[in-house]
Amino acid sequence: MNLFVNEILENPGTNEKYRILWVDEGNIIAYLIDINDEKALPFVKKVSEIKEEIVSDQLNKTKNDPFLYLSANEELPEKYLEIRDQAWNVIKDMVNKEPKIFDKKVRSFLTNEAMKLHNVTYPAVRKYLRKYWQRGKMINALLPDYSNSGAKGKERKPGEKKRGRPRKYSSKGINVDDKVKKVFRVALEKYYLTTDENNLTHAYKMMIKEFYADDVYYENGVQKVKIKDEDKLPSINQFKYWYEKEYSISEATIARKGVVKAEKEYRAILNNSLSEVHGPGSRFQIDATVADVYLISKFNSNWIIGRPIIYIVIDVFSRMVAGIHIGLEGPSWLGAMMALANTVTDKQKFCAKYGIDISKEDWPCEHLPDVLLADRGEFEGYNVNRLIEAFNMEVENAAPYRADWKGIVEKHFDLIQKKVKPFLPGYVDTDFQERGARDYRLDAVLTLEEFTKIILKQIVYYNKKHYLKDYIREQDMINDEVVPRPLDLWNWGIKNRSGKLRYHPEELVSFHLLPREQATVTEKGIKLKGMYYSCETAMKERWFETSRQKGSWKTPLSYDPRNMNYVFFIDQDTKQIEKCHLLPGSERYQNTSLDEIIYLQEAEKKMFYENQHEQLQKDIDYITEIEKIVEEAVKRKKKTMDNSLSKLERVSSIQEYRKQEKDHFRKEEFLKDSTNTSRHKNEVIPINMKELENEEQYARTNIRDFLKKRKEKKDE
Repeated sequence: MNLFVNEILENPGTNEKYRILWVDEGNIIAYLIDINDEKALPFVKKVSEIKEEIVSDQLNKTKNDPFLYLSANEELPEKYLEIRDQAWNVIKDMVNKEPKIFDKKVRSFLTNEAMKLHNVTYPAVRKYLRKYWQRGKMINALLPDYSNSGAKGKERKPGEKKRGRPRKYSSKGINVDDKVKKVFRVALEKYYLTTDENNLTHAYKMMIKEFYADDVYYENGVQKVKIKDEDKLPSINQFKYWYEKEYSISEATIARKGVVKAEKEYRAILNNSLSEVHGPGSRFQIDATVADVYLISKFNSNWIIGRPIIYIVIDVFSRMVAGIHIGLEGPSWLGAMMALANTVTDKQKFCAKYGIDISKEDWPCEHLPDVLLADRGEFEGYNVNRLIEAFNMEVENAAPYRADWKGIVEKHFDLIQKKVKPFLPGYVDTDFQERGARDYRLDAVLTLEEFTKIILKQIVYYNKKHYLKDYIREQDMINDEVVPRPLDLWNWGIKNRSGKLRYHPEELVSFHLLPREQATVTEKGIKLKGMYYSCETAMKERWFETSRQKGSWKTPLSYDPRNMNYVFFIDQDTKQIEKCHLLPGSERYQNTSLDEIIYLQEAEKKMFYENQHEQLQKDIDYITEIEKIVEEAVKRKKKTMDNSLSKLERVSSIQEYRKQEKDHFRKEEFLKDSTNTSRHKNEVIPINMKELENEEQYARTNIRDFLKKRKEKKDE
C-alpha cells in the first residue's frame, strides 16, 4: 500500500477528511491537513501509522473530493482571476519550499517576509496557504468563494470617487480611465517595450514629462517642463499595474530582447531531463512518432487508412511507460493530451478494453508527474496554462536543437519498432519507395484497434521484462540488488523515493485534457461529429422536445477521440460531469475511434458525390419519360374530346362512367386469368359473374367489423 500526494483520507466515524500534502522520499513521514477545518494547519504523521489506520478501517482512501470540480468552469470573470493571481503571487515561493514550509517556525518566518514584500496582512497569507493546501495544491484553489456579485467579468467604469486603497502619505490621485490607459500604452511601447531595455520607472518618468506637462519654462537656456499637481497624475503603481495586466512576460521579453534571443535564452526550459530525478514521477517525458506500418479500416478491409501515430509518456526515473495513445492525427497537442490523460487511467481496465488481462501490479501507473518534458511541437498552439493551473504541473519544452533532452522516450520508439516489426504485415522497410521495391501499403491487414493491442502487449512485456543494460544504478539500488527493469525500478522508487507522484481523479484529468467542442441539441439528439447522443439531464429536462418546438441550441461537450461510445456534458451550475451515450441511430460507431469514424463519414460523402451525376441522369430520364406520357395523353384528349358537352354534363356522370370503367377492367382481368390458368393447368374455374357485379361483396371491410368477425371465429 502506497500513499500519494493529493490523496484524501476519510475517518468513517467522524467524517473528517485529510489531504496528503507531502510524503518524504524514504516513505517515513507524511504531512496532512484537514480539508474542512477553517483553522486547519499541516501536521506530521508517520506513514506506518497511517497505513495501520487504513488496514484497521480507521481511515479510508476516498475519491470523493469536495473540491474536485472547483475549476470546471473555465469562463471565469477577470476579477476572479486577478484575485487568484494576486494570492498566488504572495505564496508561490513559499509553497515550493516543501517540507520546510510545514514547520511552524519556518512558516512564520516566510509569512513575515511575504507580508513585507507584498504588503499584505498575516491572516491573509495564512488564508491563502490554507486554501491552497486544503483544495488540492493547485492555483485555482485560490479562486474566491463568492459568485453572482457585482458586474461579473466586466471592468468597472471609473467614477468621480477614487478607486483602490487610499494613499496614506500623498494626495488623492486620479482614476485610470480609457484616456489614461491609452497614454499608458503609448508610453510603454515608446519607452519600455524597445530594445533600449529601459526600466519601468524610466518609462513612467518619460510619460509624465511628455503627457502631463503643465507649463514650459527656460532656466539657464535650458527648456524645462513643469508637471501637473500630484493629485492630477497617475502613480507609478498604477502604471506598473496596467503594464502587468496588459502585457505578458513573453510579449515584453520578445519586444525588449528580440525573438531570437527570447527563444534562445528566456523560454521555459529549466534543466536536463536526467537531472533532479529523485524518484517515480519526478519527471515524465512525452513524444510521438509515426509507426512504420500501414493499417486498414475496421469498416472495410479495402480501405487503407495510412500509418498511425504513437504517443508515449515515460517516467525518467524508472523508464516505465506511464501512458500511451495511438491514433491517426499528426503529432499535436491533442494526441499528447490523450497520452497524458492515459497516465492516470487504471491500466488494468484500459488493457481489458483490448482483451488483454493484466493485474494492477503489472502496470501500476495511475498518476501525474511533478514535471512534464515535451517537444514544443506537441504544444504548439496549446494553452499550457490549462495544465499548470489545473494541476500545478511544471511543463518544460525541449529546444529543437536539444533532442537529447527527450532521448529516453525516443530510444523507446526504436525499441518498439524493432520488437514488433517481424509480426506486422504492411510494415514499411528501409527500401520503401525505391524503384522496384514492393508497395508495403498493399500488405496492410491490421486495424487501428488490433495494432494498439499489439503495442500494449509489447509495453506490458517491456515494463516487466526488459533489462536496461545502460541504466546507471545508484548505491542504494546496488545495496538492495535492484534489477534494472522498469517495473522493478518503479516499485523500488515508490518504496524508497516516493513523494513526486500526484494523484488526481481520472475524470478530472480527462475533463481538463480531453478536447471540447460545441455540440448541437436537436430533436434527434445531441449532435457531435455527425453522431447523436443523449444523457439523463437531457431526458429529464426534455431538451429534444424543446428543440423541436423552439429550435436547436449549442452546448459544450468533452469527448475521448479514442472511443466515441460516450461524450461528457459539463453542468455549469453543479460543475458535475455527466456521461452521454450513443443513441440507437448511431450505434454503428460503437467502440470506434474518432479517426475511423471520420474516415467512414468521408468515404460515404465521396460515394454520394461520385453517384450524384449518375442519379441526376436517372432523374432527368424519369422526368423525360413522364413528360412524354403526359404529352401523348394531352394530344389524345384533344382529338377525342366532345367540345359540345357543357361542364355540368361532363362532371354529373362521374359515378356512371366510373362503374362502366370498373366493369370493363374486371372482364379484361377475368379473361386474362382464365387464359393463364387454362394454359398451365388445363382447367377452368367457374366464376359467378353475378357475384362479380355485386360491388358491396368486394368492398373494403370496416376494421371494427373485421375484428368482430375474427373474435367470433376465435370463440367458436
